[in-house]
Amino acid sequence: MGTISMSAGDAPPGRGEAPPATAGTPPNTGGTPQKATGRPTATDNPDAATDSPAAAPHPRVGTAVRSLGLLLACGLLLLVTVLSIAVGAKAIPPLDVLHALLHGRSTVDGSVVLDLRLPRTLFGIAVGAALALAGVLMQALTRNPLADPGLLGVNMGASAAVVTAIALWGSTDPAFYVWFALAGSGAAAGIVYLLGARGRTGPAPVRLALAGTAVSAVLGALVSVVTLLRPDVFDQFRFWGVGSLAGLPLSVLTTVAPFLVAGALLALALSGPLNALALGDDTARALGTGVLRTRLLGTLAVTLLCGAATAAVGPIAFVGLVVPHVARAVTGPDHRWLLPYSMVVGATLLLASDILGRVVARPGEIQAGIVTAFAGAPVFIALVRCRRIAEL
Repeated sequence: MGTISMSAGDAPPGRGEAPPATAGTPPNTGGTPQKATGRPTATDNPDAATDSPAAAPHPRVGTAVRSLGLLLACGLLLLVTVLSIAVGAKAIPPLDVLHALLHGRSTVDGSVVLDLRLPRTLFGIAVGAALALAGVLMQALTRNPLADPGLLGVNMGASAAVVTAIALWGSTDPAFYVWFALAGSGAAAGIVYLLGARGRTGPAPVRLALAGTAVSAVLGALVSVVTLLRPDVFDQFRFWGVGSLAGLPLSVLTTVAPFLVAGALLALALSGPLNALALGDDTARALGTGVLRTRLLGTLAVTLLCGAATAAVGPIAFVGLVVPHVARAVTGPDHRWLLPYSMVVGATLLLASDILGRVVARPGEIQAGIVTAFAGAPVFIALVRCRRIAEL
């Protein structure tokens, strides 16, 4: 007898083999393997499970849930704002706070509210929102979940400029050296961008990070040299360098407000291109996004936001690093929601840190920059341990 050869389609059913094709069912000719229902199996698309941040699975959060969460976050910010005006070395009842806001400085409490606590609260809201936005932008532009707004050398550029201004002119007026801080942060960011943009591929994230680290190290050495050689400069610089919301006149806020507003509007306008950039440069170009333009505008927004915030209150750590991760746990990687969420959460975090600093050391206080460092470090460690940090 001759050996009967059987093709793959002639194998008898059983042991998991596919049944033979019938007259009403077209045979599967070797394309995508299918189940009996004709639907692709879970392994049909090998690109569906990759290690890229854009393809990382994330629970779907509906628009209604995100909207409700944003309203709750705004309500929490309002509560913290009221506490910031009422809580301090001297507790002021809420009715007295309302009376001061409506009738001005008719009492001692009114002067305290309007001259000290209200400006402090407004600084906390503006600076916290700006640093959080800058943090989201830096993590998106560099695709590095550990990126901080100071990665572009903005903080050290502002610090070096303030030290130089105090050493040369001896001014202690924040409204005077805020302009030097803005100029120094812009110059440092410009140098970092030029160094990181060398090459045919433009400003690559790794080169930007390396250039920012190098420039920050040089400027930090300059600050150390001046403060060591000039103790009088150090005495004036240390109040600004620690990062504090206390004792600042509203004139400083009005000076930096245009830069903060411009940076915030530019950041919010980049939400769509940032979503495309998260898919990778090649995919972003295929979707019609200008990668170089997005990185340039994003760097400009970070410089405006972080430079103006640092110029106003000094360098404050961990707000721009931690807040994007907290907001991303609710919104996912969509920057259309992540950016506004981060603004609210950043303002709330900085105000809460400032309130905590007033309470724990009565009748003195601990500066907000110190509290954010103490509070932000364990929160960030917990986020790294509990969540996939690659989900950007």
